[in-house]
Amino acid sequence: PLELYHNRRLIMTLSKNDFKTKFAGSYLGIIWAFVQPVITILVYWFVFQVGFRSGAVSDYPFVLYLTSGIVPWFFFQDALNGGTNALMEYSYLVKKVVFKISILPIVKIISAVFVHIFFVCFTIFLCSLYGYYPSVYTLQLIYYFICTFVFVLALVYATSAIVIFFRDLTQIISIILQVGVWMTPIMWDFRMISNNPTLMKLFKFNPIFYLVTGYRDSFLGRV
Repeated sequence: PLELYHNRRLIMTLSKNDFKTKFAGSYLGIIWAFVQPVITILVYWFVFQVGFRSGAVSDYPFVLYLTSGIVPWFFFQDALNGGTNALMEYSYLVKKVVFKISILPIVKIISAVFVHIFFVCFTIFLCSLYGYYPSVYTLQLIYYFICTFVFVLALVYATSAIVIFFRDLTQIISIILQVGVWMTPIMWDFRMISNNPTLMKLFKFNPIFYLVTGYRDSFLGRV
């Protein structure tokens, strides 16, 4: 933590540059960082609410239930993918003896924070349209954001080091994320398995379950 604090200015500079250069060369530039997740949300909404005709979930409109749960997932997914490959992507800096390579993983996570802040604001706006206005409970988002940030940072410090020697880890993480989005009650109601207490306990071992539920409580549940 002390090393990160002393290099905070460099970290912020690298994070901003990373965010800007991610879509460099394209006509819309950083707009793609926001368009892609919005399209994903629209696809899920169309499939479940229009296609499968899903009604309200946990007494909330499906679009709000989906968006409030998928916002922390997008951040976790983007930060984990980016942070895992940080040392390889910035290999030209790693080779410099005087450079503190320990700051590289957090650079990718902070780069993902910029998009996350946008989607948090977007979700608050969307909830307000449906009558779920910001309240004192919305401040809990700060706590749950810190939890998500620290959790993914801990994972990334491990995965970014391991992937150097075991390149297959990138593919393994992709598969885990593909399965994880369905193993977390983001698009389905957790109460569907309330008749199976053992299964409910197993699902709660997923740490993202706590984060998704926390974000949803802050946006909608006011718990």
